[in-house]
Formats: sequence, structure tokens, C-alpha cells
Amino acid sequence: MGSRIQICLLVISFQILLVATQMNNLDFAALNALKEIWKNIPLNWVGSDPCGNSWEGIHCTNSRVTSITLASMGLTGQLSGDIQWLSELQTLDLSYNNGLTGSLPRSIGNLTKLSNLMLASCGFSGPIPETIGSLQQLSVLSLSSNSFSGPIPPSIGNLFNLYWLDLTGNKLSGTIPVSSGSTPGLDKLVKAKHFHCGSNQLSGEIPSQLFNSNMSLIHVIFNDNQLSGKIPSTLGLVQTLEILFLSNNQLTGPLPNLTGLNSLNYVDLSNNTFDKSDFPPWVETLQSLGTLVMENTGLQGQIPVAFFNLPLLMRVVLRNNRLNGTLDTGPSCSDQLQLIDLQNNSIIDFVPGMRFKSELILVGNPVCEGKQGIKPYCSIQQSNFSYSTQPNNCVPVTCKSDQICSPSCRCALPYMGSLILAAPAFDQENSSIYMSLENYLMSSFRSHQLPVDSVSLSKNSYSPVLRLKMFPYGVDRFNRTGISGIGLVLHNLTTPYSDKTFGPLSFIADQYVYFAASWDSNKSNGGVPQLKGARCFSFEELKKYTNTFSEANCIGSGGYGKVYRGTLPTGQLVAIKRAKQGSMQGGLEFKSELELLSRVHHKNVVSLVGYCFEQGEQVLVYEYIANGTLKDSLSGKSGIRLDWMKRLQIALGAASGLQYLHELANPPIIHRDIKSNNILLDEYLNAKVSDFGLSKSLLYSENCHITTQVKGTMGYLDPEYCMTQQLTEKSDVYAFGVLMIELITAKQPIEKGKYIVREVGQKMDKAKDLYDLHEILDPNILGTALTGLEKFVDLAMRCVEEGAGRPTMGEVVKEIENIMQIAGWKLNVDTVSTSVGFEGISNHPYSEESLIIYGRALAR
Repeated sequence: MGSRIQICLLVISFQILLVATQMNNLDFAALNALKEIWKNIPLNWVGSDPCGNSWEGIHCTNSRVTSITLASMGLTGQLSGDIQWLSELQTLDLSYNNGLTGSLPRSIGNLTKLSNLMLASCGFSGPIPETIGSLQQLSVLSLSSNSFSGPIPPSIGNLFNLYWLDLTGNKLSGTIPVSSGSTPGLDKLVKAKHFHCGSNQLSGEIPSQLFNSNMSLIHVIFNDNQLSGKIPSTLGLVQTLEILFLSNNQLTGPLPNLTGLNSLNYVDLSNNTFDKSDFPPWVETLQSLGTLVMENTGLQGQIPVAFFNLPLLMRVVLRNNRLNGTLDTGPSCSDQLQLIDLQNNSIIDFVPGMRFKSELILVGNPVCEGKQGIKPYCSIQQSNFSYSTQPNNCVPVTCKSDQICSPSCRCALPYMGSLILAAPAFDQENSSIYMSLENYLMSSFRSHQLPVDSVSLSKNSYSPVLRLKMFPYGVDRFNRTGISGIGLVLHNLTTPYSDKTFGPLSFIADQYVYFAASWDSNKSNGGVPQLKGARCFSFEELKKYTNTFSEANCIGSGGYGKVYRGTLPTGQLVAIKRAKQGSMQGGLEFKSELELLSRVHHKNVVSLVGYCFEQGEQVLVYEYIANGTLKDSLSGKSGIRLDWMKRLQIALGAASGLQYLHELANPPIIHRDIKSNNILLDEYLNAKVSDFGLSKSLLYSENCHITTQVKGTMGYLDPEYCMTQQLTEKSDVYAFGVLMIELITAKQPIEKGKYIVREVGQKMDKAKDLYDLHEILDPNILGTALTGLEKFVDLAMRCVEEGAGRPTMGEVVKEIENIMQIAGWKLNVDTVSTSVGFEGISNHPYSEESLIIYGRALAR
């Protein structure tokens, strides 16, 4: 009986596992469908495991896709119905991708766990599907700045958890939906704080049922529509209201009584056809009011003195009304007051209070008849104000045409856009306000650990639009992760989390040119690198594997940066090479390096395990190589003694690795910096070629040579480079010839002013034993049989001849194999060393000492 139960449990467990696997397959199928129809997809969307391979912008929990955040990626294409298969999806953020077009699929309603749907500033069109009402976990629905048409779906009223509703800037028409019987409506959204429905084509009356005392709205924005009828008195029940925008509609009837809305800060009811009325007494009761804009609203009578006593009042714009009498600001007007604009009214006199220091405009009033040019308030002062962020204690530099100098005086390609101040309740000619906004933005970016070095704002006159530039930290352009993170933060600043100092902010992103030009996966030359087997690590993962890059785990440092010991969850040891600021490449260069590294697979070439390119970081994760550099072994620093046979084996391994790069890699690769520091030795002292990440593909030039800034090392550098300014595969052969001489002499190429190649050429006498090189051979190999050394020297000297006389690396490999056979080495036998001794180092390949040796090597 017990065995039957165990079998049943086993079957059930297998079925559960099978279902989980199928669900994962559905996740992959959905993402793969998007991948097929989108252009400019992230560079690491390769392989069949988006979770295990950490596809950029894809976040998973328990191997299920729970978040897609791809804001501002330059994506183009459509959102297919296959999105429905991501049944665990909680966040979908595709904002600021104006190349995403077409309609939203009805099947989006199947994403029942979705809590954030953010599609702002895309190019979507057609109706908003009524199935969106099935997303009852939704808290943020942002569809602004698209081309959606048709009515607002009443089913949105089913989104009981909705906090933020933004439908601004579309082509939505019809009436504002409210509930009736079993039909839902917006009045059911009692948890919502934001109704943003401005700049559409909505018509009909604002239903009185839309508002009730149970609501917690802080923004009601229906400006620039075709709404008619009167404003319902029920609006006064929403005691939490802070911003009210109903301007530019066809509203009629009396002005609403907003007495008791003690949080109301910004009111704009302009350009409607309300009944003529005196200045509403309820305005004087709004103790939080900062801005009142009521242009062309039928106001008449005199403005009460008490109105100007409101403690937070900053801006009053009441143009094109019938206000009359004497304008008296009283003795206690708000010290925050900056502007009173009463153009085109019937004011006959002005009595300034003792504390009045604000800008006043009374042009078009009787008080100014014949007084233009005499009274300052009788003419409009043209503002020459402009603001632009100044350099931060540095001297600006001249940049390339595609880059801009940042406030930190670094050249980079910034992420740019327009930042719109929807309700600016501050002095717009106060530079310190914009400095505060810059600090506010930088604080927001830093709190999310985003790679933003600095921001720049520019503004002209009273325009509510600012140009915002964000500059990358440590590199010359942002990667996709950085842009996506910035997009999310900017979206948050315009939504529930906006700061009251600046009011609602709206960001409209420019297309990031770098992505648009460089990441088209459908082009044959490929913007998306084929990262075969290389994993994209998050920076947080690498911090975990290195104990937050602790100094205890630092195993080397050099010009590029530091190398840290890391242990993956599988137990695999890796060497994590983290670039320091100043040694980083641009995003495109780093992408090219990743493409190059990930294509290379050979036993004599160091393998790339993965990489990280986010938060302003460039990190390469390599396989761990136990015994450091050949240079350290030849110098004795590593404690490893190399006999003649082992040196031949190392020469063969290094030559084989270099032959692979030249002849078998796709595309072929010129190393450009072959030297003993770039030959690493594994636990069995097999050679592995390293540091070819900055190498160049032979296909980069039609003539299979490279004209570039020299990367090689003096002593190894091809002398012909000085004349031709060209590096070819024969340049690597020259450096390898120098390396061969270094193997037998243990001397640096240039030592005490002597060039070892010239010294060998001058001393060698082919008529004598060992070519009479005893004086300069490494003492550690003298006294042993050096069979084949003469042929080895001959080959080395051929490698350092003029270019045309040098062999190929394939020929070098064959000749070293022949020399090894002459020396008695059986090439078909496993090459585990028995002739190597260790002094002062543990035999364990992963010892602390060997890690330190390897770290020094990678950091160089």
C-alpha cells in the first residue's frame, strides 16, 4: 500500500513539474513572438531561457516572467496577442517607444495578475479594448500620448485597485462613463488618486455621479475636450483634491462651489462659457491655493482684498473677464505672490499694499488709458529670462558632432526629452527653482542606482516646457537597461509620486539615436550580438558573488580596472573583471567586444562566461584560470618551474589558440597584443590566450588590415607598423616570435636597453651546439636535454623577419608539433604535466595564491 502511495505521489509530482515546464514554454513562446515582430530588441535576447539567461528588461520569479520593462528602447512593431500567455506578468512598461503601433490586443485582458500597465508616448491606435476591465489587480494604467480612439471603456470601472489613470493626449470620444445597474463606470474607482483625461475629444456633461465623498482623488484633469453642461456640485465632495483642470471645454452654468476643498492648490477653469458671476467667495477659503487661472469665464465685480491674503498664493491669471472697480491687494498680501495678470478687464484703479512686490499686468483696463509707458503695469514687459545648466566647476570641452558636453565637462550622447510643467506654481524666472529641480531629478536617479552622471535643463521665457538632457555615468552613452530605468523613474515622477514643489510633470522622450541606428536585429550586419553561451549578469548578482566587490575578494588590479574572485551559485569559480571609470568603452564598442568574445570557443583561448552592462558598469566574467601568466612563471614570481618540454607544450598551446583566432574564428581576429602577460596557464599548465577583447575582426577592413591606434606592447610590436600604420595577422606572428625567444631566455623583450631579438640574432652561431646561445638561455633549462632547441630558434627568427617572410600561425603550429616529436613528445597522449615542480605554491588549482596570480594577469 505504501509503495502505491509513493508511486501516486511521484506521478502527481511529475505532472506538476510537467505543467510548470509547459507554462515556462508558454512564456518563452510569447516572448519569442514579440521578438519576431519587434525591431531594436535588446542585445541579449538569445537562447530559449529568458529567465536563466537574464534577458534584458525581463524579470522572473520562480522561472516565470513577472515583469517586462523596456521603456525608451526605440522598439518598433506591434503588441501581438501572444502577450496573453505571460500569465504571471505583473508589470508591462513599454513607455516612450513611439515606433510601437497598431491596436492593443483584446487578449491583454487575460493578464489577470498585471498591476502596472504603462504604454505612455507610444504610437498605439484604435479602441482601448473593454477586456482591460478584467485586470482587477491593476494599480497603474498609463496610456497617455498615443492615438487611441473611441469611448473610454466603462469596464475600467472594474479596476477597483486602480490608483493612477492616465488617458491624456489621445483621440478618445464619447461621454465619461459612470455606473448604471450592472454596468461599471469611473465612479467606482474609489481608490484612484489620478484622473488624467485631458486633450481628448470627450463630450457630454460631467456626470454628477462621477464624484462622491468616498473618493481620494488628488488630480482631476479633463482640460481640452468638448465637455458641456455644468460642473456638478458633487465635485465639492472630493475633499482630497489638489489639482483641478477643466479649461478649454464648453462648460456652462454657474461656477461650482468648492468650499471646503482645503487641499486644492491649482485651479484652471479657463475658456468656458459659465454664467456671469461675481468673484466667487469660496475662493477666499482655499488656504492651500497657489495658482488660480480663470481666463474668459464671465467673472465680474471686484476682487475682494481678502483673496490676496491666502498664504500660499503665487499666481493669479484672470484675463478677458469683466472684473471692475479698484484693485486693492491690501496690507497683508501673500509674500509668495509673484504674478497678477488681469489683462482686458474693467479695472479703474490700483491701490498697492505695503507688501506688494509682484508683477502686475493691467493692460486693456481703463486704469491704463493714456498711461502706457508711465505705469509699469500698463505695458507687458517682455521677459528675456532663460535658464541653462552651468558647468560644474570645470572647463567645457569640444565634442564630436554626435555628442554633447555635459555639466561635468565630459563628452557623451545624452538621453533627451521635453519636461512639461503642467501646473507650475512657482516663480518661473527663479534660477534656484530649476537648480532644485535638477537636484530633485538626480536624487531620484541615484535612489534607483541609475547610471546618470548629471542632468542639464534649459528653458526660455514663460514656456512651461523645459529641455532635459541626462548624461551617462562613466561611459559615452547609455545602455538599454539604463534608459529603461530612467524611463521608469521619469514616469513615476509624473504619476502618483510627483513632488508638490513642481506640480505634475510630463516627460516626452526623444528617440535615443544610438538605439535607432545600432540595434536593428533584422539587418544582415546585425545590431544584436550573437552571444553564444555568454550570460547577462545583473550588477546586483555580481555584487552578491563578490561580497559587494570587497577588497578581500580583489585578486588583481591594473590599467583596465580590478579583478575579483567570484563564486557562482553552481560553485563555479570565475574571475570578474570590472572596468574603472576612464577605461570604459562606449556602448557600441562594448557590444562589439561582447560579440567577439562570445563567438570564441577553443581550449587554448580564455572563455567568456558572461558580462554586465548596466548602472554605468562594464564587467566581463571569465572562466577561472588557475596558474596566472606565463610571464610570472618565467620570472619565478609564481613559484612554478618550467622545463624544456613544458615550454614546448606552452608554445604549442599558445600557437594553437592564435591559429584559431586567425583561421577558424568567425570572423577571423587579429589579437594585436600577444605577450607573455596575455598567455595564461591552467591547472595543468596548458596555455590559454587572453585579453583579445579589444582585438579587431579582420572583416572590419576590406583589405584585411587595420589602421588604428596601436594597442601592442613595446618589444612585441611589429616594426613594420611604424611605416605602414597597419596591423595584420603577420603582426601577431611577429609578436609570437618574440614570445618564443622569451620562452627560452626568460628575458623581457627589452631589458636594460637591449632588444632580445637583436641580441639572439647577433650571438647565434649555427655551427655550434645550441647555436652558442648558452649565455642568454634561461639557466633553469640549461643542464637538461634541449632537443629541438635549434629548430625552435630558427622558427622564432623566421617569425620576426620582414612580413612577407613570416610563416602563418598554422605553419607555426605544424613546426612546433614536429619539434616536439623530435624531442620525444607523443602528441596523442594526454598532456598532463609530470615534469613541473612547484615552489611556495599549493598544488590545488584553486588555492588563494593561484587566484591572486590569475587576478594580476586579468587586470593588466
